Amino acid sequence: MLQNVAFVVLDRFPSFEFGVVCEVFGVDRTDDGLPGYDFAVVAGEDGPLRSEHGLALVTSFGIERLEAADLVVVSAIDAQLREGVPGEFPAPLLAALRAAVARGSRVLSVCTGAFVLAAAGLLDGRQCTTHWMYAADLARYCPRATVDPDVLYVDADPVITSAGSAAGIDACLHLIRKEQGMKVANQIARRMDRPLPVSPADTLAEVTGWLERHLDRQVTVAELAALAHMSPRTFARRFVQETGTTPLHWLTGQRILLAQRLLEETEHGVDQVAARAGFGNAMTLRHHFRAWRGTTPAAYRSTFRTRERRAASGRPARTA
Repeated sequence: MLQNVAFVVLDRFPSFEFGVVCEVFGVDRTDDGLPGYDFAVVAGEDGPLRSEHGLALVTSFGIERLEAADLVVVSAIDAQLREGVPGEFPAPLLAALRAAVARGSRVLSVCTGAFVLAAAGLLDGRQCTTHWMYAADLARYCPRATVDPDVLYVDADPVITSAGSAAGIDACLHLIRKEQGMKVANQIARRMDRPLPVSPADTLAEVTGWLERHLDRQVTVAELAALAHMSPRTFARRFVQETGTTPLHWLTGQRILLAQRLLEETEHGVDQVAARAGFGNAMTLRHHFRAWRGTTPAAYRSTFRTRERRAASGRPARTA
């Protein structure tokens, strides 16, 4: 279920990342037929709380608000102030984060907020990410975590971590897409004017655009590099720089998104969905779908249809 969202903020929070989470979950879009969220900004420590630019934040919610949340989002922090200093984060907050995960809620960190999750022990044994500038620091701070600096976000359900700045939007939209379907996530993304970045400086726009139109085709990195008029090595490096991930990982993610849309909006069988999404056969689709979404295509379709029926009848959706 994704309905009740608590957004934890600590002192010297970055203003941009604060705005990102408020924009995704704090804007009422119910007049457009989109889900509404019971959203609250929570003080993660005693005030006064100020942004890194000196803006003062006043909120009436304390850490106890986390007890009602389906999702707890942890804001980015001033990493230079806090990096590598065990025990600097408030003990009641760390306990509340652990309790949230124990009772089945999700937690999501934006950018350097991953350090807070690490301090709570929630990254131990998990893959995670953070802003690339602080990835090595996080790996030292939390040696039991596997830190990947080359992705936009990591979904190690129930713990989700995002990379720097705007990657927090991608992580939030990913969770909405996972819980409420492609259509809802796309509508929110459009309202936020959040398309795939395309600009004259984006040297890969032609290639990524072509890939999105031909996801059913099997291609190699060498073929994509030729489209971009680059060597395969240069293309792979530039792709990571511009998208935050590798060509194969990005392509698989786009195929998973197409498969989700087909499962949600069509009656195509799993074999047909697999072919149209570029996975070739149902077995390969099931393998990747389970790895990316933690479930099977058939179970995803069944769960999504059940949620749609409950939403149409006015009954609350339930998850296993």
